[in-house]
Amino acid sequence: MKKMPIPLSETGSLPLWRRPESLLFLMAFAMPVAFATWNALLNNFVIEAAGFTGVEIGWLHSVREIPGFLAIGVIALIMFIREQVLGIVSLLLLGAATAVTAFFPSLGGILTITMLSSIGFHYFETVNQSLQLQWLSKERAPIVIGRLVAAGSAASLVAYGLLVVTWKTFDLSYGFVYMVSGGFTAVVAVFAFLAYPQFQAPHPQTKSFVLKRRYGLYYALQFMAGARRQIFVVFAAFMMVEKFGFEVHQVTALFLINFVANMLVAPFMGKIVARKGERFVLMFEYIGLTLVFLAYGGIYWLGWGVVIAATLYVIDHMLFGLAFALKTYFQKIADPQDIAPTAAVAFTINHIAAVFLPALLGYLWVVSPDAVFILAAAMAMVSLGLASLIPRHPEKGNEWRFLPVVRATTPAE
Repeated sequence: MKKMPIPLSETGSLPLWRRPESLLFLMAFAMPVAFATWNALLNNFVIEAAGFTGVEIGWLHSVREIPGFLAIGVIALIMFIREQVLGIVSLLLLGAATAVTAFFPSLGGILTITMLSSIGFHYFETVNQSLQLQWLSKERAPIVIGRLVAAGSAASLVAYGLLVVTWKTFDLSYGFVYMVSGGFTAVVAVFAFLAYPQFQAPHPQTKSFVLKRRYGLYYALQFMAGARRQIFVVFAAFMMVEKFGFEVHQVTALFLINFVANMLVAPFMGKIVARKGERFVLMFEYIGLTLVFLAYGGIYWLGWGVVIAATLYVIDHMLFGLAFALKTYFQKIADPQDIAPTAAVAFTINHIAAVFLPALLGYLWVVSPDAVFILAAAMAMVSLGLASLIPRHPEKGNEWRFLPVVRATTPAE
């Protein structure tokens, strides 16, 4: 007999490990084990197995971002499948696709398996963001989401730590590492499906396309975040391998440092968001990113060495970890029933530039790598200007500073 979903208000009687917040932490831990391992090995794997250059790596990441652009499809899927189930199935797909990555060591094979894992990753992230904002109160969300970021960092730390210690010691293969990490994530997804009840949020979600003018600043910030993130994800790590000759264990050690830093910083920044607001944290992030991207250019202009490059990469990663403040900004201004469809729309907006930008910048990279980072600095400055428009206390009807507000009661919103 099919069990009825449990309302969030009644979950307090469940054992602690079976409550909604515990499921969020379990999924936050499971996803990075597959994704972070895939990311840590990617640049070395594609260079060694398929002879990738900046052009091919650009195309790979453009293909990887197509499912993010199509995340709006989540709106159609939640008409037939519960969000919680969709999130777990997406997590399973990510794990399974990661597990078989090394069996396809060619351009076509890598692009195909990357597309499948990316569908799992992006649909999971879309639904996961929606569930976080539905299951957590506005007061607790900044603190808990900061802890969720730390949990993801802890998972990455474990995966990277094992890679650093075992990669050369046991002469591991790409196939073995991908199989173990992806298999772990897939097994956790199956456990999450079987062990947890279905939870019912208090506000039924709109199951249709939602695009409102009063969310305009949120859309703009998402667009810029997606464009800017691609330069960090695609080219910053690729630079460490191409320019400085980093091997797998060295790239992994760098990632390990990143996630130790995030484990320490993310919970603290969650408290800062709760205390000082999203505008303060996001402006701090964008000022820092502008300076970091300009400094990346200095690696090519001034011949700075690997120590400075690695330090910048760690700072870069820490600053990107502050982006969860954008989630809590939206939670404060949104109609509760808009969270799921707007999460899907926002992911699509976030990935508009991501679909074409890596491929185009791949061609620019082979001519002038520093120009790629200067473009990223310009994007960070645009984001800074947009973040300055966030009110100190955003809420429905108070979404923007200095600009006329389109009230939530107008039919045209």
